[in-house]
Amino acid sequence: MGTYRELNAWKEARILCNMVYRITETLPESERYGLSSQMRRAAVSILSNIAEGYGRDGAKEYVHFLRISCGSAYELETQIILCSDLHYIEKMQAGELYQKNVTVLKLLRGLICTLQTRQATELREETTTYAAEDNECYSMQPRQPTTNN
Repeated sequence: MGTYRELNAWKEARILCNMVYRITETLPESERYGLSSQMRRAAVSILSNIAEGYGRDGAKEYVHFLRISCGSAYELETQIILCSDLHYIEKMQAGELYQKNVTVLKLLRGLICTLQTRQATELREETTTYAAEDNECYSMQPRQPTTNN
């Protein structure tokens, strides 16, 4: 894998983020520093945490940042529902945003599962290697104690 920009989760999150920015431009002026700002921050957080996690040292840290992305996606989902409830956006727009958000969540969950599986496999391989080395040590002849006369 080359960069985080090649990940489908990041590509779809980028599209979602752009959709959110376009739609929030149409929200009432009174929501500029409220719901509009919250939605934009949640969308940017999804995208940014995918990239930040990718740049971290290991799978465990990467998964942590992907989970933060998931949390932001659920936050955005709630805000989309609220926008629809308040009739700030059309049902069709809400549906499109909601579906893109679901796509991003599915991709994030898939990436998390892949990383966790890879992490578990690497751990098993390390344990197996260590156990093999450990058994090899036990198969050696024990040293004879030396006596100091």
